[in-house]
Amino acid sequence: MSQIKKITCSALFLAIGFVLPFFTGQIPQIGSMLLPMHIPVFLCGLICGGPYGLVIGLILPVLRSMIFGMPPMFPTAVAMAFELATYGFLIGMVYSHAKWQCIKQLYIALLISMVAGRLVWAAVTCILVGLSNVNAMMLINGALVSAVPGIVVQLILIPLIMVTLDKAKVVPFKKSYTETKECIQ
Repeated sequence: MSQIKKITCSALFLAIGFVLPFFTGQIPQIGSMLLPMHIPVFLCGLICGGPYGLVIGLILPVLRSMIFGMPPMFPTAVAMAFELATYGFLIGMVYSHAKWQCIKQLYIALLISMVAGRLVWAAVTCILVGLSNVNAMMLINGALVSAVPGIVVQLILIPLIMVTLDKAKVVPFKKSYTETKECIQ
């Protein structure tokens, strides 16, 4: 994919990241459960590459906070910027450097980036609000328990979108369908 196409696709993912949270009705509790800003960042990293995913992940929550007031700038949008930048960069790097680009590798890249992004979010949150104000249970709840519905949505939707793009030959996997079936087994 040319650099112009990557920049154009990145801008599209940024726009999707602005619009998608409106489907949660701007209700923070639903937004924090479904994680609507995460999906375009993951897709940007997968389709455009890690560096583009990093930039979109870093910009999206801060810019959205400045324009729409959601998520709140401090500490939520700032911590999310680091988290989403980690997601976008890692999923792009892990997936693009895999020997095969198939469903199995997609899930591996997705899970690695999800775990790393949540760890980065927890670390940045501790730094921003101070270690004395944060207890371990609050971080575990914020990073995992309350986000389970969004994690499930991501684990279903992102591979589904990538398979659809592969079948449409927009973003093909590195291997053919029969070779991809062998990769899964």
